[in-house]
Amino acid sequence: MQGDSVIIVAGGEGKRMGQPVPKQFLMLGDHPVLWHTLQAFHNYDPGMPVILVLHKDWIAHWQEEIHGFSHFLNYKITAGGETRFHSVRNGLALIPEGDYTAVHDASRPLVSPALIERTFRAAREKGNAIPVLPVPDSLRILTSEGNRPLNRNRIFYVQTPQIFPTHLLKKAFLQEYLPEFTDEATVVENLGESIHLVEGEKRNMKITTEFDLEVARLLLRGSPAK
Repeated sequence: MQGDSVIIVAGGEGKRMGQPVPKQFLMLGDHPVLWHTLQAFHNYDPGMPVILVLHKDWIAHWQEEIHGFSHFLNYKITAGGETRFHSVRNGLALIPEGDYTAVHDASRPLVSPALIERTFRAAREKGNAIPVLPVPDSLRILTSEGNRPLNRNRIFYVQTPQIFPTHLLKKAFLQEYLPEFTDEATVVENLGESIHLVEGEKRNMKITTEFDLEVARLLLRGSPAK
């Protein structure tokens, strides 16, 4: 039985960015976004097995054109599926039974080893863990009568890595897909499991738009060299 593992999900095509290549292949400093994400987990534990899930149409692009950026990183590649749920399921198929498995967005390249460590530690203590951040803005929800305010103190932004016992994650992903399965927590929660929260990081932002990419570039320039 092996120890901990991580699945990095990069199965989308990133069409919202309006770029010729998916967002995970765009340059962030001197390296692609995806390189930084892989590097973050390499910095946390160089020996931890990494499964990289890529859209089938972009596997060759990464291997042939960008693989030179990550020749020293150890990981396996598998093809993504129709949804995030199916992509994670494909990744889990390459992970043998072990201790804990983290699932992380490829488009969160600035995740710190400290956050990875904190989330793994919380998962071992509580049974699972996902990082979250409080919502700083006022919120309103649409209703049939118009709209009303929401108590922001009860709302959190959800981040990754989301970490669960490997056997539990495998069991959860045997379920039939439901549209409400937007992340791993919602899949595991559907088994009746409680989800435990850990403090996330503002730097652990998800790159979705060109603006996000520019912010990430600014944050990276303000960081020590990796």
